Amino acid sequence: MLRHRLVFLRHGETDWNAEGRLQGRQDIPLNAKGRGQAADAGRIVLNILGPRGLASPDLAFLASPLGRARETMEVAREAMGLPRTGYTLDDRLMELTFGEWEGLTWPEVKARAPEAASWREGDKWRFTPPGGESYEMLTQRIEPWLAELDRPAVVVSHGGVARALMARIGGMPTQTAALADIWQGRALVFLNGRFDWV
Repeated sequence: MLRHRLVFLRHGETDWNAEGRLQGRQDIPLNAKGRGQAADAGRIVLNILGPRGLASPDLAFLASPLGRARETMEVAREAMGLPRTGYTLDDRLMELTFGEWEGLTWPEVKARAPEAASWREGDKWRFTPPGGESYEMLTQRIEPWLAELDRPAVVVSHGGVARALMARIGGMPTQTAALADIWQGRALVFLNGRFDWV
């Protein structure tokens, strides 16, 4: 069980999100709506933690190195009244990779690889796309990061990482977590073996 509060923000919207494309490790920038969502998320964090909480030297700010996560962190920090800099990047927080499927929409995947798409729909948690990564593999990747997290944190990452955290520290069954909606412009707060959307 995580001993400290973890405030998780998914990156804001990109054009590929709007088009329903699988982004994975592709470095797609935020669009205007995504920058607005990042600012909204920052104001939510300010409301959750307050100015004193944000100023605490014990509070860590961590982000995926992908550009959409970095920009979300910087816009959110600005909305919190903090400098845009002042956070740490961690490769383990990157989105899972969809391998050969990156850049495709789900209807395109189903048309090109109907059997593999059917397998994924049957077990989204454990299915590994060709050249990609499963949610189960992603969860194993973030285990060492979670073990090192020894203080409260604000984290900007991706939908796959949020689902892994919901299952690993939030108590959600893996198959349910794999299908969970992960909102942009909101905060997902983990504490004491549970989570809440704010």
